[in-house]
Amino acid sequence: MKIELNGKRAVITGSSSGIGYAVAKGLAEAGAAVVLNGRDKKRLAAAMAQMKREVPGAEVSGFAADVGSVVDVKRLIASVPEADILINNASPIESKPFFDIPDEDWERFFQVIVMGPVRLSRHYAQGMAKKGWGRVLFSSSVTGGFMQGEMVHYGVMKAALLGLSRGLAENVAGTGVTVNAFIPGPAHTEESYMSRAPKEVTAGRSFEQIELELFAGGPLPSLLKRFIHPEELANFVVFLASDKASAITGAALHVDGGIIRSIL
Repeated sequence: MKIELNGKRAVITGSSSGIGYAVAKGLAEAGAAVVLNGRDKKRLAAAMAQMKREVPGAEVSGFAADVGSVVDVKRLIASVPEADILINNASPIESKPFFDIPDEDWERFFQVIVMGPVRLSRHYAQGMAKKGWGRVLFSSSVTGGFMQGEMVHYGVMKAALLGLSRGLAENVAGTGVTVNAFIPGPAHTEESYMSRAPKEVTAGRSFEQIELELFAGGPLPSLLKRFIHPEELANFVVFLASDKASAITGAALHVDGGIIRSIL
């Protein structure tokens, strides 16, 4: 299957590293002009330079913005007024016991994970509908199905994205715009479970040893028995962003390695 996105412009939030960067790279390889986003200007510039090296000839730009900020979202939209593909990926992640999560953290997570996508989708999806083609994708999480004890606020917001995705799909029905959520499992990124085990890493244990313990009867019931590589997630997202997935909309699709025990 050959996917071509020539002539399409994609905005990918939270794309200076990790899953977002992998998705942006996959879209660029398919021919899309990509707009990277991150809060840190230096990291964003480094990501843009890296992508230009890895995907020669790609049209790559970037915009530093905190998508949890109303002002920053307005600046982003003013700089990039139209997009054919919107990937709502940005989200903070942290482990904290429920009783230690203050209101300020709940509000911060809500603004970045939920309201950022609301504002961006509200703007870009209207333009897509007028043109008769578009793709809006939301990055949810398996924690949206079962809120881990130390990540309740993260899981709640990711669950909210599933409702947002379906609701938006209903609102653009019949316009040529598809809207879907993809649900990644634990991925091998800078913010993966690897980064949450610094003591084990500094003790000289290899990543493979830690991965084996986490998945072999440990806290992560994956059928793959390993972390998912960002490129594996990106392959699926690029497919959803293409004409090849034109009949898929209003869906919440798992790319989780079989963690969710469900036939639907």
